[in-house]
Amino acid sequence: MEDDYYSIESILAENQKIQCTFKVDIPDMGHLDGGKTGDIKALSKAQIPLWMAYILIYSDHTDFTVPTPFSTRVRNALNAEPRSVRLSALVGQGGLWYGFGRTILRLLNDTSADELSAVLTKTFQARLPEVVDQAQHFASLHTSAGASGGDAGAAAFREGLDGTERELFQLAQESAKRTKAWYETSEKGRR
Repeated sequence: MEDDYYSIESILAENQKIQCTFKVDIPDMGHLDGGKTGDIKALSKAQIPLWMAYILIYSDHTDFTVPTPFSTRVRNALNAEPRSVRLSALVGQGGLWYGFGRTILRLLNDTSADELSAVLTKTFQARLPEVVDQAQHFASLHTSAGASGGDAGAAAFREGLDGTERELFQLAQESAKRTKAWYETSEKGRR
C-alpha cells in the first residue's frame, strides 16, 4: 500500500473508524458522534474516521483506543495461528487490514508501534506461503478442469483474505497459469 494522497488503498485504510475519547469540549461538532446537541463534551466517546482522528489526536483534543482488529484477543489468535484468522472479517469485506494497521502505527507510541509492527510482519510472513500455494493450486485446477473448475473454491479461499493478500493471490494465480501455458508450448512441454 502506498502512502500517496491519490492511492485508493490509502483512502480506504484511513476511512476506517476508531473510538476516540474527547479531552476537551468542542463547540458545534456534536454531529460527529451522531448527537443532536451542538457541542461535544469532554470525556464523551465517538467513532471517528481515521483521517479526521489524526488531527484531533495530534492537536491533543482526543485520545483513542486501539481498534478491535488489533486488540489483544486478535493478536493472541494471530500469534497462535495466523492462517486461521479471517482478516477480511476484522475490517469488513474487501478491507485492508494491513493498510489499516500501518495507519494505526503512526498514532501509537514507540513500544506499542513496535509490537503492532511485529504482529503485522509475522502475520504477513506466515500467511504469504499459503496464499501463493493456494493460488497455484487453484490455477492448476482452473486450467485442467475448464473455465469453472476451481473458481468456487478459489472464491471461498479469497473471502478470508485481506485486500493486499487477495491482490497477491490473483497475481500468483495468473503467474501460475502463464507459466503452465508457456511450459506446454515450449520444447520440453511437447515431449
